[in-house]
Amino acid sequence: MKSTLSLSAALILTANLVSAEEMMRYEVSLTNITKGQAFTPQLIATHDDSVRLFTFGQPASEPLEMLAEAGDTTLLTELIMTVPDKVGYVMTVPGLLEPGKTVTVEIKGHPKHHQLTFAAMLLPTNDTFVALQGMSLPTQGSVSYFALAYDAGTEANDQNCAHIPGPYCGGEAHSMASDRDEGFVYISNGFHDLGEMDAEGNEILGTKLYDWRDSVAYVTIKRINKN
Repeated sequence: MKSTLSLSAALILTANLVSAEEMMRYEVSLTNITKGQAFTPQLIATHDDSVRLFTFGQPASEPLEMLAEAGDTTLLTELIMTVPDKVGYVMTVPGLLEPGKTVTVEIKGHPKHHQLTFAAMLLPTNDTFVALQGMSLPTQGSVSYFALAYDAGTEANDQNCAHIPGPYCGGEAHSMASDRDEGFVYISNGFHDLGEMDAEGNEILGTKLYDWRDSVAYVTIKRINKN
């Protein structure tokens, strides 16, 4: 059964509980450096060093599964906000970030919440997401990072449009667990040549337009000033 991609329609902003005098402002620029993959709405959070969205080699949480398969940041936002003393600021940047495009937003940090995490689904993929996890915020000036793509391991990588949501494929946004799922988070190994159609006539996406290697995003974090 096909369904449309579930996306956060509005910007989700949550300020922390520390006083305004302790807040620090940052400008975050996200650039999609793939040839043919779009990023779904992008989750950005500042936090302390105890917050992690995933662990390599371990099963993805249900909230991460929803982001990786459906591009939906709602459950991850709710999960992060269950530990408000450890999280400073959470936002979802709405809309797709197309290849070669950059989006710039302003966030807030705090000496206690000195790390940044960013995540978004890659479209069109089965369950691949781009992420930076626990990167240090600069005390002054700016820092830049390259971000890799990761596979959530929650859906088989059949590259089948029937199983891929979004404007290109319009397939199902979430799949039931199966024995074809890898079952753990790992660094994505991109697209492969699997043919053009499945037995039911559904399009199978190929490498020419949608494959990638190495990093998929370039992220710059610039300290603006206090307050």
